[in-house]
Amino acid sequence: MSYTIQGRTGEWELVVGLEVHAQVISQAKLFSGAPTAFGAEPNSQVSFVDAAFPGMLPVLNRFCVEQAVRTGLGLQARINPVSRFDRKNYFYADLPPGYQISQYEHPIVGTGSIEIELADGSTREIGVTRLHLEQDAGKSIHDQHPTKSLIDLNRAGVALMEIVSEPDIRSPEEAGAYLRKLRSILRYLGTCDGNMEEGSMRADVNVSVRKHGEPYRTRCEVKNVNSVRFVMQAIEAEAARQVAVWEDGGAVMQETRLFDPGRGETRSMRSKEDAHDYRYFPDPDLPLLVLDEAWIETLRDSLPELPDAKKARFMQEYGLSAYDAGVLVAEQATALFYETVARGRDPKIAANWVTGDFFAALNRTGRGIEDPPVSAVALGQLLDLMADGTINGRIAKDVFEAMIETGKDPGAIVAEKGLRQVTDTGAIDAAVDAILAANADKVAEYRGGKDKLFGFFVGQTMKAMAGKGNPALINETLKRKLAG
Repeated sequence: MSYTIQGRTGEWELVVGLEVHAQVISQAKLFSGAPTAFGAEPNSQVSFVDAAFPGMLPVLNRFCVEQAVRTGLGLQARINPVSRFDRKNYFYADLPPGYQISQYEHPIVGTGSIEIELADGSTREIGVTRLHLEQDAGKSIHDQHPTKSLIDLNRAGVALMEIVSEPDIRSPEEAGAYLRKLRSILRYLGTCDGNMEEGSMRADVNVSVRKHGEPYRTRCEVKNVNSVRFVMQAIEAEAARQVAVWEDGGAVMQETRLFDPGRGETRSMRSKEDAHDYRYFPDPDLPLLVLDEAWIETLRDSLPELPDAKKARFMQEYGLSAYDAGVLVAEQATALFYETVARGRDPKIAANWVTGDFFAALNRTGRGIEDPPVSAVALGQLLDLMADGTINGRIAKDVFEAMIETGKDPGAIVAEKGLRQVTDTGAIDAAVDAILAANADKVAEYRGGKDKLFGFFVGQTMKAMAGKGNPALINETLKRKLAG
């Protein structure tokens, strides 16, 4: 179902393109050897190059180039064998040289695509226009002193990949799906950690609206949005603002805006510059970047199995639904955890436990998949105890909670608490007889056609056996005795 904005003059179509700034995972900056650790003391990770001391020359970090190429290959994009670094001139207090080294006309990566999955199960291709490398700027801090702004240059010179989409996105949901998929691919590749809360992945959101069938109208850029949820909210707010402007007889002006999550609105930051305003020109200190085709192919061969391929394999190999497979492959660590649990076991039962009780435990304990409250090996052992009839599904849930609390293996918990499932038909017969005798009126109702009472008898028998009775044997015994 297409997304439309309802205005006074009818329906409007949303047009969105995203520019994602992804910080490259690298121990050093793009053109200097300064470190890049997050959270370091202000101005403790700054070289003379980053601070733009006179006479300092940039030296390109080969590993950052490799990370950009790997990302391009992961986006099914064209790798340009020759690219160029330009100077983008603008003056901010936290940009010491007065220009940013970036790529403009000749980026390292050309067109590609990302397939997104939507809530209704449909998929869409979102085009990628380009990926280019550039330096990050420093950080201006305005709330630490009553009359002064402070500058932290730790981030200055950190390598960024700017990944620009085509204006193919038509709803906030698609924008969210695109960002989540892009972040997943980057994490699988190990080229960006995708931590939006730390600023290592942030988005500039280009929004415009138009009547169906019209050419594009003027767009506005909402700058530096740092969460998927805020991106979706910013799109809704900015689209509603633009519709109101057009319907009131005004014209949307091309500008850069900021999103205020507290108020749920965007506000003007500055008029939007065009490329000529930045006076781009080739950086005289950096030669053309020329890539060897054989080296590119070596990188292609080293790529891990990416989310789309892994999802297809999970569906084929394990018989999972598209939804379950999509959930399990969203993070590489989750996919690895699942495969460890599922190995040699019923893959659908494994998927139900991982996406159900295990995910709930992660949320409840506030722990991540890298430090889970129950290991994949231990969860697999729990499923084995169910499969061989040692415990039933109800007891398994209690054992799982005990595993979280104690850290013990499931086998030890079952032995300590005496939770082994009762499969003795004599004991089950006795329990069923007692329940039927105590509920003669309900037995008569059941035999008179009230079939739904069967669940009552099962529940009462399980309760009498403290949950340890074998459900299949209890069901079989009840059917036999109630039929008589």
